[in-house]
Amino acid sequence: MNLAESRPLKLLFICSRNRIRSLTAERIFGGHPGIQARSAGTQPNARIVVTEGHLGWADLIFLMEKAHLNRLRQKFPESLDGRRIVTLHIPDDYQFMQPELIDELHAKVSQHLPLEIGGRLRVRDNRRIE
Repeated sequence: MNLAESRPLKLLFICSRNRIRSLTAERIFGGHPGIQARSAGTQPNARIVVTEGHLGWADLIFLMEKAHLNRLRQKFPESLDGRRIVTLHIPDDYQFMQPELIDELHAKVSQHLPLEIGGRLRVRDNRRIE
């Protein structure tokens, strides 16, 4: 039995304000079979501010910039121990659901997913990952 059949892989996407990059990632990856996705931001004015609960929930945490890792280390040092964390190095240069952002997220995120999930992800015409 593979991971997608046993239980969903829980992905957490984090950016600064949880309005563009991480929210786009949550929307495009969240509907894929075998994946549950959530998103949050590191800033106090974020749409959803990241908590220890978010970090504990996630199997894999994706950060848009190295600065987000630094903020999490300052705020939740113990909660990051043993967590799988990937910095994607995606700058805050996009709009919500912008096709170029979706393409970059797909290319960078899918290489960190198990083959049975990452190998099947495709971008449909409406830019949602399937």
